[in-house]
Amino acid sequence: MIRYAVIFSFLGLILYACATVAVTGRQQLNLVSNEEIIPVVNHQYDSIVKTAKLSSDARQTAMVKEVGVKIQKAVERYMAEKNLSSQLAGFQWEFNLIDDPKTVNAWCMPGGKVAFYTGIMPICKDEAGVAVVMGHEVAHAIANHGRERMSQGMVANGLLGTFGAALGQNPTLTKQLLFQAVGVGAQVGMLKFSRQHESEADKIGLIFMAMAGYDPHEAPKFWERMSSDSGGGAPPEWLSTHPSHSTRIKDLNDAIPEAMQYYKK
Repeated sequence: MIRYAVIFSFLGLILYACATVAVTGRQQLNLVSNEEIIPVVNHQYDSIVKTAKLSSDARQTAMVKEVGVKIQKAVERYMAEKNLSSQLAGFQWEFNLIDDPKTVNAWCMPGGKVAFYTGIMPICKDEAGVAVVMGHEVAHAIANHGRERMSQGMVANGLLGTFGAALGQNPTLTKQLLFQAVGVGAQVGMLKFSRQHESEADKIGLIFMAMAGYDPHEAPKFWERMSSDSGGGAPPEWLSTHPSHSTRIKDLNDAIPEAMQYYKK
């Protein structure tokens, strides 16, 4: 009887802690609030920006910041229209370009803190390419993928209840899971999201870039350039946390008709 009680309590917790991802409507586990996770990542982001070498390329830096603000406004408009503005509580948007030509990447922490690396700028090629990447990375934050990773880690390690309850049960493990979920201690905050999260961010990002005035057709073009740049060196899809380039391009093309409903030049 005790075992069944535990099972029912666990199922009740999962049902109670379900949240809905904006845009896609997918149900996700949510045991952690923005109020708990954002201060941690803000501290990490400030540390990165202070120690990293920011780009001295005024044109590229301005492009990243301008595109970032356009995507930010599109997100805020979308969330307001859907009566979801409360989900942006605690967001403190910031966009920076880090001088690192060997790193072909960008990321966005929970709360809207974004970093691009100069290594990805040639593949972006222009403002529309930057918008593809910006929309995708911001989508991770809007979909609360970091919080979901943290919640899944808590359940997998038997830390039931809220974030505060988990701290009481095992403070060391809980903090470790939090740092892993948001990229603290990883290589300058970069995360490896699941294929599900990556695909979801692609779809959400496509809508955000369209709302910001960028043609969604530029997204598969960006990934075609990324595929060419990798020279076929990407691992098989089943060995990677990311969708293969070909899968990504196909899924983006399939999602374009929906995104075009939001597009205005």
